[in-house]
Amino acid sequence: QVQLVEAGGEVVQVGGSLRLSCTASGRTLSNYYVGWFRQAPGKVREFVAAISWSGGSTYYVDYVKGRFTISRDNAKTTVSLQMNSLKPEDTAVYYCAAASWGKSWNRMRDSTAYDYWGQGTQVTVSS
Repeated sequence: QVQLVEAGGEVVQVGGSLRLSCTASGRTLSNYYVGWFRQAPGKVREFVAAISWSGGSTYYVDYVKGRFTISRDNAKTTVSLQMNSLKPEDTAVYYCAAASWGKSWNRMRDSTAYDYWGQGTQVTVSS
């Protein structure tokens, strides 16, 4: 069992930056690929970014490319999402999720590929 805890969400002004973290308790994340999703009020949860088991591959949804960066530390216990040039439309609850070893990397945009989810952290971009 993997328990994921997100942190770092807060209120920030347009153009500002935030760094979200996703930390696993009980075990490292080295055998999981990890994704970030977000859900805005009244909208469905959507994929934002993902990072492979080794960290060698990353993938971003088009509207965050060049602004967001996903990374993982050497001990593979934390995955971070650096968010720059934030826009009001980035306002949402951000969730991290982990997909177990054996899940196809090609499914990283599919929320059903993930086995474990955090509770979410609120990001509000104020204009």
